[in-house]
Amino acid sequence: MGRGTAARAGHIRSFVRRQGRVSNAQQRYHQEMMAKIGVPYTAARLDLDTLFGRVAPRILEIGFGMGETSAAIAALHPENDYLGIEVHTPGVGSLCKLVAERGLHNQRIVQHDAVEVLRDMLTPASLAGVHIFFPDPWPKLRHHKRRLLQAPFVALLASRLQPGGYLHCATDWEDYAQQMLAVLSAETLLENTASGYAPRPEQRPQTRFEQRGRRLGHGVWDLVFRRRLDSLQAENDRQDEFA
Repeated sequence: MGRGTAARAGHIRSFVRRQGRVSNAQQRYHQEMMAKIGVPYTAARLDLDTLFGRVAPRILEIGFGMGETSAAIAALHPENDYLGIEVHTPGVGSLCKLVAERGLHNQRIVQHDAVEVLRDMLTPASLAGVHIFFPDPWPKLRHHKRRLLQAPFVALLASRLQPGGYLHCATDWEDYAQQMLAVLSAETLLENTASGYAPRPEQRPQTRFEQRGRRLGHGVWDLVFRRRLDSLQAENDRQDEFA
């Protein structure tokens, strides 16, 4: 990505659009299902009640990968609606396939940059929760600026949570976990639900990759923060920054 692209976007992107192989099944389900559950990016507020056809708690997932965890959670919690954001076509096609096979009615997908979706499409205090599981750790020091969980983005995330809404992050990179903990703890609209890192909540299924990593002794760090119930006035004081 060139400097001109970053300037037009207004932020440093936390992803690179890789030309990964898309299987025939992923391509077919992507084409068929995105016409039904896909949400095109537009610089306009999204009416979530209209999108899902009901009133229910809304959970946003950023970077759902191949969608296995997303589909499992949506199947276990039909009382919630789930909006997933992913930029890579193989992953979007994979989740589309899972949604079709399991007959899920509470999953929608946006294939676009998460920063722009949050900023332009989601209204303040519209989300009951946000999931960010195993984001790209950008391990090289010179690439740390590309990590998703930075202070401006966390402030934007917090503004889209309802008071009492939660932000659940997980990573298997210890130094990224430390950065996440510091950045999340510094956000005044949020409070930690644990004394530091949280035990893995049951709502986050373990992936095969994570299970293998644990067998090899690799660590996984969960962080669960919640928007403060008394944060509305603080948000009103700075709402012009994000609205």
